[in-house]
Amino acid sequence: RSRLSNADTKTTTAPRLRELLLVVGLGGLVAASARFVGEVRLGQTTPPGGGRPPSEEQEEDDPGAITTTKTTMMFSADHHSSTTTSLAGGSSEVSSAPFRHTTKPIVTGSSVLGLTYADGVMLAADTLASYGTLAMFKDARRIRKTGSYTLVGGSGEMSDYDHAMDLLDQLATDNANADDGFEHAPEEIYHYLRAVCYQRRNKFNPLWNELVVGGFKDGRSFLGVVDLRGTAYADDVVATGLGAHLALPIMRNKWRPDLSEGEARAILEDCLRVLFYRDCKASDMIQISKANKDETIISPPYKLESDWSSASFVVAKADESGDGGW
Repeated sequence: RSRLSNADTKTTTAPRLRELLLVVGLGGLVAASARFVGEVRLGQTTPPGGGRPPSEEQEEDDPGAITTTKTTMMFSADHHSSTTTSLAGGSSEVSSAPFRHTTKPIVTGSSVLGLTYADGVMLAADTLASYGTLAMFKDARRIRKTGSYTLVGGSGEMSDYDHAMDLLDQLATDNANADDGFEHAPEEIYHYLRAVCYQRRNKFNPLWNELVVGGFKDGRSFLGVVDLRGTAYADDVVATGLGAHLALPIMRNKWRPDLSEGEARAILEDCLRVLFYRDCKASDMIQISKANKDETIISPPYKLESDWSSASFVVAKADESGDGGW
């Protein structure tokens, strides 16, 4: 191999660098940088008359050539990237940890119910969080207060619900730090959660929840639902989970704009009782919460009265007189 003079090397180094920087992609930049460093050290740059330098002509046969390949695999909500580098005939693989997004919720809460009544808004839910179908956590509070005016109930993955509440707690902290007396209204919390859920859905990393937002401020009550896709709507009666199939028809049939607080509470308890009978992920330990012009409070958990003497519950199953087992 012929060597160029130092003057020729200095003359051609800058154009060669610009040419190599046009290489597209991380792998190309790594390979080009390594090759350029080797050429400068050996004095092998592009000859003044053009053409390929000797190093390029023999690159394919050179056992010491560096080859870098970047492979990226993307599918649904799971992303994995790896970089493989071969040097002097050997190979080594360095893999970054895959990004694992929620594609199947693990610890979940069931239905949340809500309705408006004459003086405000009322929400209700049980306190069970199930690990799959195992009734594992018996005291999971799925209705929480944010700010002074808003209640947020959550169905679905409990860790995602906790994350959503952490975001709302940060909003409340920012308001307190500003010390200007401002607090977000229930409608603003609703629209904020809608934007958060829609953004996460677009990233294929959803918050696997249906969130019920209710509250009372400035003489107006508000009740709305946001789901994991960012779909949102407001109504006078709402239900999530299996309650949207079993409880919502009962609530729509009994709801009136002039409901008293006692009547609203009775409707919600009746619906939760039906869910306890029919939903394997429901519990008879419940919480009722309300927001009106005077207060925004959540009751301690209490046991729902139930009656298992109904004929459909006591009739013998599987043609046996025992407990109905096979």
